[in-house]
Parts: sequence; C-alpha cells; structure tokens
Amino acid sequence: MRIVIAEDDFLLREGLNLVLQGEGFDVVASVGGPEEFLAAVEEHRPELAVVDVRMPPTHTDEGIKAAVAARRAHPGLAVLVLSAYVEQSFATDLLADGARSIGYLLKERVGRVDAFVEALHRVAKGGTAIDPEVVAQLFAQRRADDPVERLTPREKEVLSVMAEGLGNQAIAQRLFITENAVHKHIRNIFLKLDLTPDDQTDRRVAAVLHYLERA
Repeated sequence: MRIVIAEDDFLLREGLNLVLQGEGFDVVASVGGPEEFLAAVEEHRPELAVVDVRMPPTHTDEGIKAAVAARRAHPGLAVLVLSAYVEQSFATDLLADGARSIGYLLKERVGRVDAFVEALHRVAKGGTAIDPEVVAQLFAQRRADDPVERLTPREKEVLSVMAEGLGNQAIAQRLFITENAVHKHIRNIFLKLDLTPDDQTDRRVAAVLHYLERA
C-alpha cells in the first residue's frame, strides 16, 4: 500500500517512516509542509496519507486544509490525521465531505504500533478511526435537549466505542457484553437518533459522527 507522510517534525516524520516501512507500507514520499504534501499526492497517487494537523507556515490548520484539498482532488484517498491534542473544530472540517476512509488520532497513539497500524488498515479499507478522546469531548458538549440524551448509559457507551470505528464483535469484547446485546443497543441507538441502521460499519459510523458533529 502506497502512503504519503506529511509531518513538519523531522524526528517524528522519520520515526513514522521507519515504523510504516517496517510494517510493510510503501512510503512513496515523506514531506514537511502542506504544499509539498499536495504535490506528492498529485505525483504518486497514494492510497493513504498520514497528515499532521499543524504545519508551516502558521502551524494552525494547514494540515487539515491540505487533507481536505487532497481528498477533493482525489476522492479515493484515505487520510489519517494526527494531532498533538484534541482540536474538535478540525474534526468537523475533515468530516464535512463524508467520513469514509477518515482517521483522526492523537499523536500519542502512534507509540502503540499495533493499534496505530490497525487504524491505518481500517481507514485504508474505507472505515473510520476516531480517537476515543475526540469522541469523549463530543459527548461532553451535548445540549441537555439533544436527542443523544435519550440514550441509556449503556447505549452511550456502545455509541462511543462504535464511533471509534469498531465492529460489533470488538464492541462486545470491549464492553464485556454479548454480540446480541450490542446489536440490540445499536438498533435502539439508531431508533432514538432517527438514523437508519446499516450493516456496513463504516456507513453507520459515518452517520453517527455526522450526527454528533451537529451540536
């Protein structure tokens, strides 16, 4: 799988390069700025890109803007964005054009190589990988009259884990409940949120994430 890395921190960029190559990814370009990133995507047409949120020249939202531009120019491009801390508004920008093949993780997750690589593969296959801390903050800012408040505590737990991109079996293992229970909770979640259930994990996560972003 061809991948482009965009990270302005040289040490982290080289570390990502080594980790990904060691895991069998074909790193076709490793750059330190948004313009170089867009040029690399245009030249190499990778399947996946790992992009830092904050890059030169202002170190604010250049990475997100570049990721959005790259996906619009190449709709099939999977993107996993890395951030030093939760930047919720950027998650909204990233999800604006649809949540297929999107990941948003904190940089601290990179050190957990197995989980990081799993997230990369999930995103590359069209799924979603949203950092648990981002999901937690989305929940924390819900209004009292928001339909999410209709959910039971267990349904909120299931929704939170589901938003990370996990399937029914993984949710059951995480919460120590049966898959049948997970299926029942998910059915109730969609009913209470007026969302149409779907057997495809990426589509249901996309719907939930879009709903959560409408605060």
